[in-house]
Amino acid sequence: MRAQPALLAGAATVTAACLSVMAGWQRGGFVIERVLWIAVGVVLVVAAHLLPALIRSHGWRIRIVGALLWIGCMAATCYGHAVFFLLAQKHAGEVRAAAVPAVATTGRSLAVIAADRAVIVSQLARVTERRCAEPCPSLRIERASLAARLDAIDAEAAQAKRQEAAQDRADAARAAAVTDPVTGMLTAFGLPSGRVELLAGLAFAAVLEAVACFCWLLALRPVESLKPNTGAAVTVVTEHGNAVTEPVTEPKAAPETTVDDVTRVAAEIAAGRLRATVTEIRKYLGCSQTRASAIRKQIA
Repeated sequence: MRAQPALLAGAATVTAACLSVMAGWQRGGFVIERVLWIAVGVVLVVAAHLLPALIRSHGWRIRIVGALLWIGCMAATCYGHAVFFLLAQKHAGEVRAAAVPAVATTGRSLAVIAADRAVIVSQLARVTERRCAEPCPSLRIERASLAARLDAIDAEAAQAKRQEAAQDRADAARAAAVTDPVTGMLTAFGLPSGRVELLAGLAFAAVLEAVACFCWLLALRPVESLKPNTGAAVTVVTEHGNAVTEPVTEPKAAPETTVDDVTRVAAEIAAGRLRATVTEIRKYLGCSQTRASAIRKQIA
């Protein structure tokens, strides 16, 4: 196992497992339901990450079955991660909305004020139409009092309108705080905010899973054995008597193929667990390219 890809692969797998734990905890009701959701999510995450590396050395039948299982695991894992991302965005929006200061409304509502104003206007109209043959101080007093009450009602209505406008602004700011800033920018292109959040969550999940699968493929790749070339040094004497030492590489011995290796490879190919290629034979036996080519020729 290679250390550097393994570190990144382990980090990606642990992160994805933590996302599955949080998603399972949020999706379940009772404790046992949450535990089972978590177990299912973690198993699917590990399977999605390791299946490509585990089925690489098998035959095409095993690869087809493994590829179908891997697609299912990836779909289920991405769905679980999307649940976490959407719930996390929702909780973050609620926290941002709670930070918006609330507007306290005092006094009566505009509907009640409008009803009182209508009564006062009708009373003032009746008083205005009354006539007296002699000066009537009581009539003038009643007109003045009704006019004053009407002015007070108008002032109260203006105050109620200002409070209602402030409340509307606070509600708009709270609604804007609930939506993710980037999602709010993307809605300008005509996409619904809910769909944008879902696509963003699926994209994050897909990228994380792809990174983990690719790193595990690199980390679990079989190591090829390389034999060093050895040679003896030969001293060559030139015409002028100068001795020059030159390394002479001994010719490599022809690769020996045993009947046992040929039988094993032929049996694996017949069972469908191994492809009849030089690369697959070399990986299966752990031998050199030349020996694998010789075995391939004998089988053919």
